[in-house]
Amino acid sequence: MSSRYPVRVLATLLLALAAACACLALHTPLPWMIGPLLAVSLASIAGAPTASYTPLRNAGQWTIGTALGLYFTPHVVGLVASVWWAIVLAIAWALLLGVGFGRWLHSMHASRMPQVPAKSMRATTYFSGAIGGASEMTLMAESAGARTDLVAAAHSLRLVVVTVTIPFAMQWSGLHGLEINPPGVREVNPGGLALLAAATGIGGLAMRALKRTNPWFIGPLLVAMGFTMAGQSLSAVPTWMSNTAQLVIAVSLGVRFSREFLHTAPRWLGSVVLGTFGMLLLCAAVAWLLAWATGLHPATMILGTSPGGIAEMSITAKVLQLGVPVVTAFQVCRLVAVLLIVGPMFRWIYR
Repeated sequence: MSSRYPVRVLATLLLALAAACACLALHTPLPWMIGPLLAVSLASIAGAPTASYTPLRNAGQWTIGTALGLYFTPHVVGLVASVWWAIVLAIAWALLLGVGFGRWLHSMHASRMPQVPAKSMRATTYFSGAIGGASEMTLMAESAGARTDLVAAAHSLRLVVVTVTIPFAMQWSGLHGLEINPPGVREVNPGGLALLAAATGIGGLAMRALKRTNPWFIGPLLVAMGFTMAGQSLSAVPTWMSNTAQLVIAVSLGVRFSREFLHTAPRWLGSVVLGTFGMLLLCAAVAWLLAWATGLHPATMILGTSPGGIAEMSITAKVLQLGVPVVTAFQVCRLVAVLLIVGPMFRWIYR
């Protein structure tokens, strides 16, 4: 590790903090995420030596996973279980949407990139379109012989577009503050918080040992859910911890970009942006249908079906008070299903 690395990390965090404070002053939605995300992304593209410290990102996911788990009271779990069929439909829709987006990217760029072999191009567009985690999809794409730089760029850009667009759309439309199931415990108990942190930390370590995806989010989420479902109200997560967690997660997303990012394939990036907005519109239409069928609020279903990341969409639901447990359940189930099915689907489609 370079001796300058800690300085770069600290400077990036200070930039993110300044951007968050600016967004607070401007009353933007999700100031602790959107401000740092945009500031660090733009600084990275401009060539600034930004850096993210992985343990900080893990701690951020740990905090958010724990906070979200506190929403899953027995009543809420019953509500989520009652719409299991809608979750299945949302998973099927995500898989179909990913395949469709991938084929659209292929039709747009296969002829424009003759330097990329046909087999590699099929894998590149397929895994770029899949609605899954950026790191997981990039690893799968690499094993299939894809251009991993294009896949990583597509997922990073899609995530930023969704994370920035949806909160602004929700705020401008007035769709926030509709939470009907707030977390059961709202007071911070130092002793209970310490016990909750220890238990959820063990959950994160267990998931990491099992080599599960997003271990520091899923592990604490499951442990906190277990306590809440059992009626054990140990402590709420302090607001400052949630805000800090959003900031470090945003920084970890922003540093993915670089000066070379815009020069990799400008038309490819433009297609990803255009396609992402198209997916947002399609997902919104599906969300309204699912809202009509389930009786849940359309805003909650929009977040549950959106092509964003699990942590980012769950944070949006938490901050804007939009059906946190339902959004989290939809996003977690979709992530697990996509990771299990996308690889075999590729081999089946292109066998």
